[in-house]
Amino acid sequence: QVQLVESGGGLVQAGGSLRLSCAAPGIFFSTATMAWYRQAPGNARELVALLSSSGTKYGDSVKGRFSISRDNGQNTVFLQMNRLEPEDTGVYYCNANARAFGSGSRRDYWGQGTQVTVSS
Repeated sequence: QVQLVESGGGLVQAGGSLRLSCAAPGIFFSTATMAWYRQAPGNARELVALLSSSGTKYGDSVKGRFSISRDNGQNTVFLQMNRLEPEDTGVYYCNANARAFGSGSRRDYWGQGTQVTVSS
């Protein structure tokens, strides 16, 4: 089974920084498209950042503040979040679109989410 494991969430004051990590064992990581989504209470889940072979993509509200990166040696994707705002508060989910070991097709895999709370 593919189980994405997230870490790095927490409480931070507005203007501060956090770095989220997502370990993605069990998939062909180097060819996987990795992404971060977030969901605030009462809102739909939205794309925060995506990293694929074509480059990076960011949600409009985080452009210039957040950066996505990956370490293929550790099968880990990161989300560096700077100049955090209260509006960034929510549950952040790691997503992988990849082929898993023993599987012949690509599919989406999700982490359980990590809470990020930004105080004003």
